[in-house]
Amino acid sequence: MDIRDIHTPVLLDRCAELLAPALQRPDAVFVDGTLGMGGHSEAFLERFPTARLIGLDRDTDALRIAGERLARFGDRVTLVHTVYDGIAEAVASAGVDKVDGILFDLGVSSLQLDEASRGFAYAQDAPLDMRMDQTTGVTAAEVLATYGEGDLRRIFERYGEEKLAGRYARAIIAARANAPLERSGQLVDVLQAATPAAVLRERHPAKRVFQALRIEVNAELSVLERTIPAALKVLGVGGRIVVLSYQSLEDRLVKRVFAEATASTAPRGLPVELPEHAPKFRLLVRGAELASDEERAANPRATPVRLRAAERIQEDA
Repeated sequence: MDIRDIHTPVLLDRCAELLAPALQRPDAVFVDGTLGMGGHSEAFLERFPTARLIGLDRDTDALRIAGERLARFGDRVTLVHTVYDGIAEAVASAGVDKVDGILFDLGVSSLQLDEASRGFAYAQDAPLDMRMDQTTGVTAAEVLATYGEGDLRRIFERYGEEKLAGRYARAIIAARANAPLERSGQLVDVLQAATPAAVLRERHPAKRVFQALRIEVNAELSVLERTIPAALKVLGVGGRIVVLSYQSLEDRLVKRVFAEATASTAPRGLPVELPEHAPKFRLLVRGAELASDEERAANPRATPVRLRAAERIQEDA
C-alpha cells in the first residue's frame, strides 16, 4: 500500500498557505522539525520547487521511510537524526545560517501510533516501549517498574491531567508487586480495575495515563520548552514558524513563548518605543486555530489540533 493512502498530513493546505510567503523566496530553506513519514515536507518540496529541506526526527524508522519518500528531490533534502531541540546544531551542520520556514507537528506520529509493537496505543496489546527513538532511553515499562507512587502520581497529574492519578499510581504499585507490567494490555487491565464504574462509562481510563507515560519517556515538554526559543533564533527576518499542538500542555507552552516573542520590551511609561524594544515577531493567526469540520471529517487525527504561527519582523538586537 502507498504510504500516501495511510497517512494524511494534518492541516497541510493551511500550513503551506502560512509558510508560502517565506518558502516562495529563491533558494528558501525550511526545517521540518518533526519529519515523521515526510507528508508535509513532500508537499512543500513540490509546491515550492526551489526550496530546500532540513528534516529532523528522533525516530530512525521515520527517517528511513521519509528518506525513501523524499529521495526523488535529491540534494534539496538533508535529513538529521536528532531530537528537535537540536535544531540549531542541525541547521549549522547543514551549512545554513538562518532559515526561512519552520514546521513542528507535535505529538505522536502516525507511524508510531499505527505500529502496534511500539506500545503507544492503549487499544492494542504490545510491549510498553513508547520511545520515539528506540536507540536510547528508558521505556514505559521501566518507568512503571522503578518509579515510586509519588512520582507516578506526579506524571499522571502533570502530563495527563488525570483526576484519578493517585488511585492509578497505587493500583500500579500493587499490581507490579505480583508481576511486572510489561505490556499495554496488562496496564489497561490494572487501570480499568481501579476505575469507578461511573467513570468507565464516560471515558477510557487509559487515555490520559498513556499520554502521561509517553511524555515522560520522551521528555516531550522539557524538550519542547527548549525547542521553540531555539527555533525562533534560527529564523531569519521574514521567516515563518508554524506549530501544530495536540494537547493543552504543549499548546500553552507554545502560546507563552510566542507571546513573549511578540511583546514589546519597553519599560512602562516611555512616550516612544525605541527600536531595540520593538517586538521581533508578529503573530500570523489570532489565538489557536482549529481544524475545520471538513478537515476533521476527512482526517480524524486533526480533531484536537491547535495551530499557532508567527513571523520574524526584525533581527535580535
